[in-house]
Amino acid sequence: MNRFQVKKVAVLGAGVMGAQIAAHLVNVKVPVVLFDLPAKEGPKNGIVTKAVEGLKKLKPSPLGVAEDAALIQPANYEEHLALLGECDLVIEAIAERMDWKLDLYKKIAPHVAKHAIVASNTSGLSITKLSEALPESIKPRFCGIHFFNPPRYMYLVELIATPTTKPEILDDLETFVTSGLGKGVVRAKDTPNFIANRVGIAGMLATMREVEKFGLTYDVVDDLTGKKLGRASSGTFRTADVVGLDTMAHVIKTLQDTLSAETDPFYASFGTPPVLSKLLEKGFLGQKAKAGFFKKVGRDILRFELESEEYVPAGQKADEVYGRMLKKPAGERLKLLRNSTGPQGQFLWSILRNSFHYAAVHLATIADTARDVDQAMRWGFGMKQGPFELWQEAGWLQVAKWIQEDIDAGKALSKAPLPKWVFEGPVAEAGGVHTEQGSFNPTTGQFQPRRVLPVYERQLFPELLRGEGGPRFETAGTTLHEDKNIRLWTLDNEVLIASLKTKMHTISPEVCEGLQQAVEMAEKDFQGMVVWSGDEPFSAGADLESTLPAFIAVGVAAIEDAEGFMQQTMLRLRYASVPVVSAIRGLALGGGCELALYSAKRVVAMESYIGLVEVGVGLVPGAGGLTYIARRAAENSATSTDKDLLKFVTEGFTAAAMAKVGTSAIESRKLGYLLDSDIIVPNKDELLYVAIQQAKALYDSGYRAPLKRLFPVAGRNAKATIQGQLVNLRDGGFASAHDFHIASLIANVVTGGDVDANTLVTEEYLMTLERRAFCELVQHPKTQERILGMLSTGKPVRN
Repeated sequence: MNRFQVKKVAVLGAGVMGAQIAAHLVNVKVPVVLFDLPAKEGPKNGIVTKAVEGLKKLKPSPLGVAEDAALIQPANYEEHLALLGECDLVIEAIAERMDWKLDLYKKIAPHVAKHAIVASNTSGLSITKLSEALPESIKPRFCGIHFFNPPRYMYLVELIATPTTKPEILDDLETFVTSGLGKGVVRAKDTPNFIANRVGIAGMLATMREVEKFGLTYDVVDDLTGKKLGRASSGTFRTADVVGLDTMAHVIKTLQDTLSAETDPFYASFGTPPVLSKLLEKGFLGQKAKAGFFKKVGRDILRFELESEEYVPAGQKADEVYGRMLKKPAGERLKLLRNSTGPQGQFLWSILRNSFHYAAVHLATIADTARDVDQAMRWGFGMKQGPFELWQEAGWLQVAKWIQEDIDAGKALSKAPLPKWVFEGPVAEAGGVHTEQGSFNPTTGQFQPRRVLPVYERQLFPELLRGEGGPRFETAGTTLHEDKNIRLWTLDNEVLIASLKTKMHTISPEVCEGLQQAVEMAEKDFQGMVVWSGDEPFSAGADLESTLPAFIAVGVAAIEDAEGFMQQTMLRLRYASVPVVSAIRGLALGGGCELALYSAKRVVAMESYIGLVEVGVGLVPGAGGLTYIARRAAENSATSTDKDLLKFVTEGFTAAAMAKVGTSAIESRKLGYLLDSDIIVPNKDELLYVAIQQAKALYDSGYRAPLKRLFPVAGRNAKATIQGQLVNLRDGGFASAHDFHIASLIANVVTGGDVDANTLVTEEYLMTLERRAFCELVQHPKTQERILGMLSTGKPVRN
């Protein structure tokens, strides 16, 4: 792959977005220089250093680990412009003022490297107008790059070319942003607010109008427009609070200032809603001001009431009938909502109709294809389906007829008719805008396939839209074995892939059987094995729910057998004669964490959250997790000048006893669940490709399984030291008696039990201690309360 080499990046502007973009760059190991104005008082880099310190306090954290903030190099425009010459990419992220940006461009232009790409992270200003301030030598290397907030977590990045941008520049930048930063790129046309914010903010404004029309409250609306509707769980108004009401107001103002009734037939609906104006007037800017549409007081959630200008108790839910409607197939769902006589049903039909109408009318203006709109709304606004996808699934021509009838009846937000291509030509014939051949391009009138760039060869199973052609992991390759729990398959007859199919990819005895079968197949006919599932999570751990009936029927012996079999499975993976690589994204908890730990190597998406969490359900890690902690402590001690095993054991003990979960792959490594040799992959869609390559590389380098060997444990005195600390926590009221009991059992296993310091033990010996502790706890009433509480509510019980 011809990769655009980005050795260093400059970010101009240490505000909210600039600082967080810089943070994400260091997350993916890209050196970054963060610029801002020289401070008027104190050190001239004061503005930047304050912003960098502020990154450590933000929640959710923009940094993989807080200490990586130190990797951001501070700079100011007065002293350090020469540093721009060392940078391959310059991202401007100052305030959304055209005059400020143009002035800055004139200042930096003489110092930018001759090969560097310059990009503006504007949320809606004209990229073409911005380019006019640049010299001719930079214009071909200039474009727009729109990150969504927060940049670490939001997958969408929009790239916007000017008429003078070289096509290869956009290709190079798309390659870097996709693979290097781990983002999903959509190319947008240079129109106000581009694609996602144009459609999304117009949709939010339309929703607020419909809320007023139907007299609904914000809590009910959020209940309707969150997960039930296939959108972000925060719904409409909570999302606005998270984004920031001042930010939302700014995007609205961009629409108001840059559009008109002539350029956008929905312009009349772009007025700032009275409730938003009132909240801004009062300084209630949303989450960052601790008050917006909603406000938390103690444990209570309140909602703003415009009539009284006061906060009143929230918590109302939508009528259950609409929750049931929204579970119906798309065509039936929309028909039921359209025919509903209740305000909540009419509201839902109205906002969906408005989104279809707006997207269709503006498709040709804002995007190249319908794919770009649907991807932008999925990745930028957390929708499970974009507007065109849902429309197509529900029955393209029938829904189009309903929309046009509402337009003709004056029920829609605009009188603008649906474009002719909706009813005529290839879209009508195909029954939608997404087909096996590609997605509809209204300019050419044809279905256009995805862009072909070498970087996308690394995405073996990219996220596909409804109706779109492409490989699907459920049916790809050659299946070697498949049942309801696991699929064993191969893409290339060189590496076997094991994909879990259970809910949340939990690990049951049947899954363990499948994994052991996979190892046998791999050892016989393949170079290696990859554990990967096509969707998140990697694994939420052992399947407690499936083991309870056996426990009730047979007693603790059934649990001991299941735990023993799971431990055997982990050892089978560890000592396989071919390399086993775990490809991890999302949660890898409990047994899922242990599955990863017993693999030869781990390939991990940046957004992976790994940890041993069994104490939350009153148990200890029982499938080798504690044995791993003891073994790694011995290995780390052996290579360190400090031979005190207790020090190394304590780190792993603390992580397990406190159920610590890494909030990123980087922090998971810090907790000891990943090795320095493990691979962190920025883009989740490249995970399988990289894992397969790693398995092959290990095989080609003459992989041999580790030899079974004895290793020293810390012993009874170390256990007593840990126990003393636990007593202080218990007696100080920081841990319950049951927490103390669980932690004591963990300490017993990781120190090796009642043996002398540096006694040599086997993994099997420690696994026996694990099993005993697990089986003791599973019979304990307090543990059973925690297990049943978690299974019934999904939340941990504290007892």
